[in-house]
Amino acid sequence: MSDSQASNTTDPPTAGRKSVGIRPDPESAPRSSDSARDEIAYRPFERPGQATMRDVGDAAGVSLKTVSRVVNKEPGVRPETQRRVEDAILALGFRRNVVARSLRTGHQIGSIGLIVADLMNPFYSSVARAVEGVAERHNAVIIIGSSGENATRERELVTNLLHRPVDGLILVPAGNDHLYLEPERRLGAQIVFLDRGGGNIDADAVVLDNFGGAKLAVDHLIRRGHKRVGFVGDSATVRTAVERLDGYRASLADAGIPYDPELVRLGSPAVEMAETAARQLLDLDDRATAIFAANNRQCVGVLRAVRASGTQVALVGFDDFELADLLPIPVSVISYDPAELGRAAAELLFSRMAGDARSPQRIVIPTRLIQRGSGEIGS
Repeated sequence: MSDSQASNTTDPPTAGRKSVGIRPDPESAPRSSDSARDEIAYRPFERPGQATMRDVGDAAGVSLKTVSRVVNKEPGVRPETQRRVEDAILALGFRRNVVARSLRTGHQIGSIGLIVADLMNPFYSSVARAVEGVAERHNAVIIIGSSGENATRERELVTNLLHRPVDGLILVPAGNDHLYLEPERRLGAQIVFLDRGGGNIDADAVVLDNFGGAKLAVDHLIRRGHKRVGFVGDSATVRTAVERLDGYRASLADAGIPYDPELVRLGSPAVEMAETAARQLLDLDDRATAIFAANNRQCVGVLRAVRASGTQVALVGFDDFELADLLPIPVSVISYDPAELGRAAAELLFSRMAGDARSPQRIVIPTRLIQRGSGEIGS
């Protein structure tokens, strides 16, 4: 990168434009007069396309070398200068083309962000390990955050990570409206949705066959003679829960079994809540004889309720989980490879950062039924 100095003066701001006060760079500007220390204004970035490091240097009144030091987190920049460079980066929406830089120099790319719904869920641990493996091959690290299925928290994490900045982002969405990401994408941010598609946005997504997997599970229970099949799932605002409920309903319809809302319990993201929901299903006058648990945490809750009830209940869970095959009655599950989900999302993200300009991709990871015993209990 060139060490040539950026100009320390700029044209006066054009009428009607917003001007931002800055001070000349102590590392690069002369100090021969008091006027050199006066606040000056920069012209807003007007060139088509994404801002460059030279634009940042011009805006902050510093050299390219100084911008490079700030961007690459190198020492030797005074705090006041660093703040002005960071302000210019934010104002101009500058983002490094980190993949191209890595190909040219062999230097480390930097970091990518991964925002999941719940770090306590082993599903996301498997996903994160797979993403980390791909990032390592690209000489990058991952920064992980958890939204806790809170849309406001999701947006805060996204904003913080993109302004850090990370070089790309994999997001498990908590909210249903992601139009707020469009300004970031126009500035060059690369974002891939994982596990669930984004809302009101046409973007890359790597998802599971939620509908097909759920239908496969309930079809299996119905073939064992069950007509009172309960459903324990997440909130109706979570897209995966809705898709799995749709699969449940389609299976009932195909079998000519009326949909009974009394057998459906949504809003049970935690183990304890799922246990309560399953107890309610088992306490009905015309109780559920089988239950479909829509994720691994809910399946654990259902298992606790079944054990406490002392009744025989058929069960199929969506997501495999540790020790499911070692229980007294091993748990039948809808399975897939979480690592495949993470790898596919990470590979797509790095491809985008390297210049892949294809239309948005939707990659669907298939599911399969593993019969272990609990799903094979007859009515």
